Amino acid sequence: MTEHDPEKLNVAPGQPHSNILSETVAYVIGLALALVLTGVSFWVASTSALWGPGVAVGLVVLAIAQMGVHLVFFLHITSGPDNTNNVLALAFGVLIVFLVMIGTIWIMGHMNANMAPDPALMNLQMQH
Repeated sequence: MTEHDPEKLNVAPGQPHSNILSETVAYVIGLALALVLTGVSFWVASTSALWGPGVAVGLVVLAIAQMGVHLVFFLHITSGPDNTNNVLALAFGVLIVFLVMIGTIWIMGHMNANMAPDPALMNLQMQH
């Protein structure tokens, strides 16, 4: 087999590559997919050609696709048994981000309700 054998380019995304050309092709494909998904997301958000409530759903679908591209092509997350630790670390990271987001929203909601000025006090200030 030669260095540029087409058989060596047939490697699934996220799997280890045998040569630099195969790995570079995988990264370029991932970059192209990420750029296309980003461009489509900007188009979906700025166009009036789509049904209004469908824009949010489209953006969510494109965001999930973008995460999938990054996980497979750049973080090399696969379903193989040797990636169990990577998947568990990713799941733990997602859990921490979810807890921080929910906690922040909860705290901001309570601060808004509990720190609002008393309406009676506001009426006194208006009368002066």
